[in-house]
Amino acid sequence: MEEIVIGVLALIVGATAGFFIGRSYYQGVVERREQERAAEAKGIIEQARREAREIVLAAKDEALITRDEAEQETKRQREALQEEESRLERRRTTVEDRAERIEQRERRLNKRQGALDKRATELHKAYEKHLAELERIAQLTRDEAKELLLEEVEKGARQDMARIIRSVEDEAKATAEQKAQKIVAWTVQRLATDSVAELVVSVVPLPSEDMKGRIIGRNGRNIRAFEQAAGVDIIVDDTPEAVTISCFDPIRREIARRAMAKLVLDGRIHPARIEKLLEDARSEVDRDVKEAGENAAMEAGVHGLHPEVIKLLGRLKYRTSYGQNQLYHAVETAHIAGLLAAEMGGNIAVAKAAGLLHDLGKAVDHEVEGTHAALGAEICRRYGISPAVTQAIVSHHHEVDQENIEDIIVEVADAISGARPGARRESLESYLRRIKTLEEVANSFDGVAESYALQAGREVRIIVKPEELDDLGAMQLSKDVARKVEELMQYPGQIKVTVIREKRAVEYAR
Repeated sequence: MEEIVIGVLALIVGATAGFFIGRSYYQGVVERREQERAAEAKGIIEQARREAREIVLAAKDEALITRDEAEQETKRQREALQEEESRLERRRTTVEDRAERIEQRERRLNKRQGALDKRATELHKAYEKHLAELERIAQLTRDEAKELLLEEVEKGARQDMARIIRSVEDEAKATAEQKAQKIVAWTVQRLATDSVAELVVSVVPLPSEDMKGRIIGRNGRNIRAFEQAAGVDIIVDDTPEAVTISCFDPIRREIARRAMAKLVLDGRIHPARIEKLLEDARSEVDRDVKEAGENAAMEAGVHGLHPEVIKLLGRLKYRTSYGQNQLYHAVETAHIAGLLAAEMGGNIAVAKAAGLLHDLGKAVDHEVEGTHAALGAEICRRYGISPAVTQAIVSHHHEVDQENIEDIIVEVADAISGARPGARRESLESYLRRIKTLEEVANSFDGVAESYALQAGREVRIIVKPEELDDLGAMQLSKDVARKVEELMQYPGQIKVTVIREKRAVEYAR
């Protein structure tokens, strides 16, 4: 038991001693650490002090440098201000000197202006005096002299203007005529087809004079039946061995001609036979009309036409104008229009179709009111022909304004086909009437001395009075005459208007 107590006491004593020993060791360690930390803090503080001193020194140096620079900049600005003040002072002095000189100059100018005004007044009085003296010598007032001078100037200006206009027109005409002649000549050369002027025959030959009595029949029965059934007039006159069939409708006239020829050949002439042969002739003519229309469209290269348009086109085979067969004229116009369109860059298909159908209205113009151009265009619209073609048809006689190049091409092609030599023929009466009308139109203008129609009415030559018309008036007269001819006359092709003005001085040596 004692050993246990001793052991416990020993343990307590050892623990106490160990506690104090450990505590002393720990306090020593803590003190060493505190000392180290204090030394380290002291070093940091010293380092910070050194750095602070360095920063303060650097800042002082920088401040000194900045102050020196500021002082130098201030010095420079002060010098610049002083220089600017000196320059402004010199300029102010210069301006004051200049102003003084200007004032002196103005005083001199005012004095001189006064003298000039006085001189001008004296000159004006002298000028008025001279004008009055000139008016007295010339016996003309100032306004009269001015008017005379203006007349002379105007006369000279008009002559100069006439020369310029003549030069420009000659140049334009030379260029335009050369190009147009080239295109037309090339087109006609490419066409190069044979054309024959034909007439629809309305005279039926008879084998003998006795046949006239058989055609008339007892009490005129046969001829009345024929005229009533055919819708024509039969003229039995003194023409030997022939009868004449008269009708405004070329189709009815052709039917009657064929029927009459068969009656004469057969010899059996009575009302029943007349009706039978007229019916057969109608069927034949209908077939011929259709075939002629189809052949014309094929020859012209125009396809896709309505059957009714083909039929109306074929009817033109029995229609003539001034002796020219209208179906051949239509085909020829289509060829020419196509060639012109190819040369001028137009639509060839439209030009050909319009050229072929441009006179389609002539197939019905004896039945329906209206011009053949308007009727033809209306028929084409009704049967689905393109608007470009109908426009060219309705405008080829300028009944409406022309809008496209194809419209002009069709008009030109129509004129070429109708105006070529041998295409058409006129009666002597209508020819003389046209020549007389042409000269009357030319003589209706003031200043015309004489006028002559030349080249079968293709040209009118006008001689004017030179004392009444000057060069410019002569040029204007040619335009006025041409315009009036276009308004009053109808003619194929074109008419050339030539105005001649010449001044003749005549004197006799005695």
